[in-house]
Amino acid sequence: MKPLVSVVIPAYNHEKYIQDTIKSIINQTYENIELIILDDGSRDLTSQKMSEIKPDCIKRFKRVYFQSKENEGISATLNKLTELSEGKYILTIASDDLAKPELVEKEVSFMENNPSYALITCNDEIIDSEGRLCYWDKKRNIVYDKKKAKYLTFADFLQKTSKVNFNSNEFGTYKTLYLGNYVPNGWMVRKDVFDKIGKYTKEAPSEDSWLMLQVSKYWKLKYLDEILFSYRWHENNTVKDNNVMSDVGIKTRTYEEMILKNINENEVFPEVIDVKRHGACIKKTGIPFIFEICKYRKGLEKFKKYKIFNIEI
Repeated sequence: MKPLVSVVIPAYNHEKYIQDTIKSIINQTYENIELIILDDGSRDLTSQKMSEIKPDCIKRFKRVYFQSKENEGISATLNKLTELSEGKYILTIASDDLAKPELVEKEVSFMENNPSYALITCNDEIIDSEGRLCYWDKKRNIVYDKKKAKYLTFADFLQKTSKVNFNSNEFGTYKTLYLGNYVPNGWMVRKDVFDKIGKYTKEAPSEDSWLMLQVSKYWKLKYLDEILFSYRWHENNTVKDNNVMSDVGIKTRTYEEMILKNINENEVFPEVIDVKRHGACIKKTGIPFIFEICKYRKGLEKFKKYKIFNIEI
């Protein structure tokens, strides 16, 4: 029998989108799925929309768990979703995004045949608030004409700005993720990795960045070069607030530096140890959270204009 997959949705103020997100999971070609949704104290009709579609979910999935709770924040919500999950794999999807029908099937197939990998993701098309396919110009404004687009997909944007070749062994390595998270949405992770890396924490509020950094210390990550996910770009996307994202990134980076200080060097990939013995500084590229590795004792003068972590100049 194919392994159980836990699809988890942390829902918050997405009354307009939550049913479409759920329907995209109902339409998965992979059968053995449980669906777990926690509404984190939404102030709109998100909880009501969940209830309306629950009968269809009970017919479709092996197990359904919907709950509305007081607002606790994303880290606490993700921890509860993980604890409630009974699957071998966990697929996390935001309550405004969409999964293509073959997403779960293709990601499970790879993971089952490649046990050295702990996390897999894919390419994401970009859709607008009405679900229409769109693209980005150089400032991530929506355009509908490919000829006017700088970035055709979310992965296209991430690959170009991170300068990481997603189809190479460079993808998902700690030394590249340490410079900033570039893993597209639509990722699936083995549940048992949390036994090793622990829980999400509000001390690292960029929860995706925290997860990718922890996983990449011990296992490999895989990118499927296929559009299997729809990333919705609308006026309420949190990542559009540069001030908030800057604070989130710095807090997460500070927490990661603490983890590195106490890491068991006998358990992690050699490159993690190498990064630990270097410092990092924010590189002014115009893109939040792009970090640049620099040696402790070589060429530090040119980095004086940056905020340095773990380095005294």
